[in-house]
Amino acid sequence: MNSNERRMKLILMLQQSTKRLTVNDIAEKFNVSRRTVFRDFNSLSEMNVPVTWDKHKGYGIMRGYKVPPLMFTSRELATILVGLNFVKSQVDKTMVEDARGVELKIKEVLPGELKSLMETLEERTVVDPFLNYGPEKKEGGNWYLVSTATSENKQLQFSYLSKSTGEVTERKIDPYLLVFYRDHWNVIGWSHKRDDFRNFVLDRMSQVKILDETFTPKPDIDVEALIFRFDGKSHLIKVDVSEPVLRRFKSNLPTKIIRQKEIKPDLFRLEFNFDNLEFINSWLLQFGNNIKVVYPENLIEKRIDLLNNMIDSTR
Repeated sequence: MNSNERRMKLILMLQQSTKRLTVNDIAEKFNVSRRTVFRDFNSLSEMNVPVTWDKHKGYGIMRGYKVPPLMFTSRELATILVGLNFVKSQVDKTMVEDARGVELKIKEVLPGELKSLMETLEERTVVDPFLNYGPEKKEGGNWYLVSTATSENKQLQFSYLSKSTGEVTERKIDPYLLVFYRDHWNVIGWSHKRDDFRNFVLDRMSQVKILDETFTPKPDIDVEALIFRFDGKSHLIKVDVSEPVLRRFKSNLPTKIIRQKEIKPDLFRLEFNFDNLEFINSWLLQFGNNIKVVYPENLIEKRIDLLNNMIDSTR
């Protein structure tokens, strides 16, 4: 950590601490000498930071003092840029526009050197090119209203388009969680219509409205339980996966792996639950002969039928 970064962190440390800090506290925190701490305080004084001192209790900072905005190190700025590039790669048009707005505001107040760094990194950092340059950006499902209702425990009302039937129905939910699934955002919430938890894809939502009614989240529900909920309707699936594709398989599988074991060198058996055999059958094709379906039998049959149909269609 260089001296400028350490001094910025020292300001934040003094501002956030509920008690005064001694020179020894600070030296231990940053793993520096007492002499270095005194030099840092001299530098803060030259920057007109209102540091206060009590000979019995130590150092603090004047009540009400706020850290100047955007005191980023180059490392922190690079981290922010990666996050913004991820958001700009999204299919949701409004989310992309909001990310660009944030980026412009940051650039307006950055000093010249950091602004140049940010512009260079922006040109040479691409997050998920398949999303970034692939699908057309589209409207739908006001993510800001959904996130606001989720954080404030307020009910949401919206119109929802069913992918299978094309029917539009009115829904009211208690929103619990926003989740990004590969190329789209979902909100998981308690459906008042179904009297159960359901997933809703944001780009199929319209006329989104936050209601005045609040809700109390169920105390026995955690994030993992919401995402990987097993309601007894899913199928247990077993596949053998070759080691070269194991990492990619596990990172992209749209469900939770419940069991994994190495059955021979470079070959692993994975077990998971999934409700849609048609979808998982098509999804598995991307791994070619690096995977083998072991169970259930009807998925094996679907795999054979799909491959035969693909062969017939090329003749």
